[in-house]
Amino acid sequence: MDMRGKGFATRAIHAGQAPDPVTGALSTPIYQTSTFVFKDVAQGAARFAGQEDGYVYTRVGNPTQTALEQKMADLEGGEAGLAFGSGMAAISAVLMALLRQGDHVVHLDALYGCTHAFLHGILSRFGVEATPVDTSDLSRVRAAMKPNTRVIYVETLSNPLLKVADIPGLAAIAHEAGAKLVVDSTFLTPYLHRPLEQGADVVVHSATKYIGGHGDIIAGIAVGPRALMDEIRITTLKDIGGIISPFSAWLLLRGLKTLPLRMAAHCENAQTVAEWLAAHPAVDRVYYPGLETFHQHLLARRQMKGFGGVLSFELKGGFDAGVHLMNHVKLCHLAVSLGDVDTLIEHPASMTHFAVPEEDRLKAGITPGLVRLAVGIEDVEDIIADLEQGLRGLESPVNVRERKEPALAAV
Repeated sequence: MDMRGKGFATRAIHAGQAPDPVTGALSTPIYQTSTFVFKDVAQGAARFAGQEDGYVYTRVGNPTQTALEQKMADLEGGEAGLAFGSGMAAISAVLMALLRQGDHVVHLDALYGCTHAFLHGILSRFGVEATPVDTSDLSRVRAAMKPNTRVIYVETLSNPLLKVADIPGLAAIAHEAGAKLVVDSTFLTPYLHRPLEQGADVVVHSATKYIGGHGDIIAGIAVGPRALMDEIRITTLKDIGGIISPFSAWLLLRGLKTLPLRMAAHCENAQTVAEWLAAHPAVDRVYYPGLETFHQHLLARRQMKGFGGVLSFELKGGFDAGVHLMNHVKLCHLAVSLGDVDTLIEHPASMTHFAVPEEDRLKAGITPGLVRLAVGIEDVEDIIADLEQGLRGLESPVNVRERKEPALAAV
C-alpha cells in the first residue's frame, strides 16, 4: 500500500507490511531461518554480487527484518533503515562507518554512558578524538569544531537532564564544516520528533525502549541515506555481527503498531507527574521540557509534538533522600532503562552513567542526588500516590540523614 499522505498512526500499522501473498496471514511471518536457498548457481552468484534483490543469509538480511527497516524509514522520513541486535550495535556501527583514524567528534557532554565509553574507550584506541560539549549551547559547539571534525553526535533529549538539542542549528554547524549530524532520538521516537526532517543526517534508536515498549527485547535502529545504510549492512553489520534476530524484529513490528497510543499516554502522565513533583515540598527542582519553567521549553515546543515520558528531579535531601525514595516506592520499579509501559525509577550516577567519569558527570550536572523517572502508562493517580508515600517525611533534609538508609551502591 502506498503510504504517501497517510497519517502517522496509519503508517505505524501498515508501512512496510502487507498480508502474506501466499497464505494471506495478516501478521508478518517470523522468518526463523539462518540461510536461504537459491534456485540455481546463477541466482546465487547474482545475489552475492548485488545484481539481484533477495536474501542470502540472515546475518545480512531477513524478510522480517526488512519489514521493520522499511517501517522505521517511513516513520522517520528517511531513505532507508537498518536494524541491529542492540542500541549500542546501531550507534557503534554508524560511528565506525563515518569515522576514520585522525577524525574528530564533538558530542553531547551528558552522553549515555555506553556511548561515551565507546567514543573515549574504544574509538580513541584507533585514533579518533572526541570532545564533550554542552551541545545545548550552539556557540560552544561551534568553538569545539576542528578542521578534522567529521561528526556531531547528540541526543534529542539529554539523559538525564532533558536538555533539548537544537537540531536545525546543530545541522547547520555540522554541514558548514563538512561533518555529519548523528542524533540519538530514543527518548522521543518518530511519533514526537523526526530529526531527519530538521536537518540531521542519521537518526539512531535504542529500540529496546519506546519502539518495543514492553521491556521484553534488546534491539537498535538506524535510519539515514540509503547509500550509507547499504554500506553499513555489508561492512560493519555483516563483519562485526551485531544483528537482530527475526523474532526480535517481529516484536518491534508489533510494538510499533501501538506506538502513537503509548507515547500519547506516556506524555500525558509525565506532564501530570512533573507538575505534581514541582509543587512538592521535598523536591528542589524538576527537569522536564513540558514545564513552562524549563529553560528550553519554547525550543521543545517548536521542535516536538510532545515532551516524552522521562523526567528527572533533585530532592532537597540529596543522595540520602534519593535512597529513601527508591527504597520505599512500591508501584514504581527500581530499574534502569525506560520506554516500558511500567514506571521505572533509577539513580543515574550509580547506574546508567556509572561508566562516565565522576568529573565529567558533575560538569554535565549529573549530581549524586539526581533521580530519573521513566513514567509508564499506569493510571497517573496511582503513580503519584506511590511517589507521595515514597516521599513522605522527606520535607526536611535533617529527617533523611537521621534515618541512616543503606548506601545506594548496595541498592
